[in-house]
Amino acid sequence: MTCAEFTHLDESSSPQMVDVGLKEVTERRAVARTIIDVPDKVLTALGSSGIMHSSKGSIFDVAIIAGTQAAKKTADLIPLCHLIPLDSVKIKLYREGDRRIIVECRVKATHRTGVEMEALVGCSVAALTVYDMCKALSHEIVIEETKLIEKTGGKSDYFFENTKT
Repeated sequence: MTCAEFTHLDESSSPQMVDVGLKEVTERRAVARTIIDVPDKVLTALGSSGIMHSSKGSIFDVAIIAGTQAAKKTADLIPLCHLIPLDSVKIKLYREGDRRIIVECRVKATHRTGVEMEALVGCSVAALTVYDMCKALSHEIVIEETKLIEKTGGKSDYFFENTKT
C-alpha cells in the first residue's frame, strides 16, 4: 500500500488532516457496537432489569452520558479528526444472552465528513464506563469487540455483513 492510499499521510508520509472543504454537505450516519462479557457476579448484581445502581447512579444511564460526551469530544481524543457538529448521538445498552451487555451508538450529522469515529468512540467510552462502575465486583469483565456496523452518507455506504451478537 502506498502513502497516497492513506488519506492522513501526505506524499512525504507526514501526517495531515484530510481536506474536506470541497466535499458535499450531506447527512452522515454511523452505528457502532461494543460487546461486553460480564461474569456471573456482575450479572447477579445487575438483576433481571439489567440496570444496577451504584453510588454514581444507574450504571447504564451513566454509561450513556459518558459515551455521548465522548462522541462529542472525538476531535479532542483522536488526532487529525475533524470537529463535527453532531445532530444526534443515541446510545443504547441492553443485555443479550447469558453474559453479554451490548452497547450501540448511533451518530448523525449534516456535514462534509463521516461520523464513524464518533460512533466508535461513543461505544468505547460507554463500555469503559460500565467496566469502571462494575470493577469493584469483578475485574473479569471483558470488552470483547468494538466495530463499525454501518455508515451512510458521503461517497459510499458501508454495512457490516456478519454482525456477531
